[in-house]
Amino acid sequence: MQTRTYGDLFKLIQSLAGVGSFAPTEADDIANLINRRFLQAFNESPIWPRYFVSSEKRDILSLQLSGATASTSTTVNQNYKLLGANTTGGLNVYQGATTNTVIIYNTGTAWRVDTAASAAEQASGTFTVTAGTQQFIEADVNKKDNITEVVTFTPRAGSDSLLVEGKNFVPYTQTGRTAIGSFNRIFRKQAFLNNSAHEYEFFVDFTGANILNVVSTTDNAAFITYKQQFTPFTVPVSTPPVVSDYTDSTIEVPAEFFAYIAHATYADFLRMDGQTDKAFAEENTASVALALELEKVDIISNNNTVNKRFSTYVNRQSR
Repeated sequence: MQTRTYGDLFKLIQSLAGVGSFAPTEADDIANLINRRFLQAFNESPIWPRYFVSSEKRDILSLQLSGATASTSTTVNQNYKLLGANTTGGLNVYQGATTNTVIIYNTGTAWRVDTAASAAEQASGTFTVTAGTQQFIEADVNKKDNITEVVTFTPRAGSDSLLVEGKNFVPYTQTGRTAIGSFNRIFRKQAFLNNSAHEYEFFVDFTGANILNVVSTTDNAAFITYKQQFTPFTVPVSTPPVVSDYTDSTIEVPAEFFAYIAHATYADFLRMDGQTDKAFAEENTASVALALELEKVDIISNNNTVNKRFSTYVNRQSR
């Protein structure tokens, strides 16, 4: 996609203002206003093509453990993803999402949480666990098939009380993937490719997207359609700052936002100078520029289903 440079943007704003060069303090103000308007344009649409990612595979995190201290290992306190079935016994094996050497598995007689452990996938699709250092083990007399139903765990040392909470959520960040800014749609399988895919209802909190009514308890991934996180322009400046830091910058500016940011920032500059009437006119120019870009996005989205879903009795049932 096309881009312009930050230096070109800054020079255009100077030209609109009719000045050869801003003072260093003014340049810093203009840079802040540029980022303000950049964010405003970014938020105008959930499907700007530059920031839109369709149906990307992400891990579903199934467990959240807490309550471990230094008496056992604080690395136990994290989220876990489901790997698959244990080669021994067939119950689930879970791996830490942050520290992947923490493994949760069933020995055949009890659930166990180990650090410095590993799990290797076999040709059958099951996982064979190499035991590490036991930190917690199930203490219930009547053993459970599901770890979330275990009432009491015995710690390796001390009096730690382990809490295991079942989850079905996709975090904003995952190693090797672009950070998610906002969730758009979530599917069980890859969507917008060939066949239709089951779409999930979900709600969002500070940890990520919590999926409702996962089709199968063995599902460990979902396909996320999302908008990337906003990243403001960060221009390296000298000490003390000089205007050429901005006018010579080669940082890329999205071409679709270029005209809007330039005219809207100039409008803000006029307001700073008390020229509200001129600012109003310049704001209209900026709005028209952004509206034209939004119209392009709308024309494309009206001809496809990437941002739309069919609402039926069945797919709205989550209570």
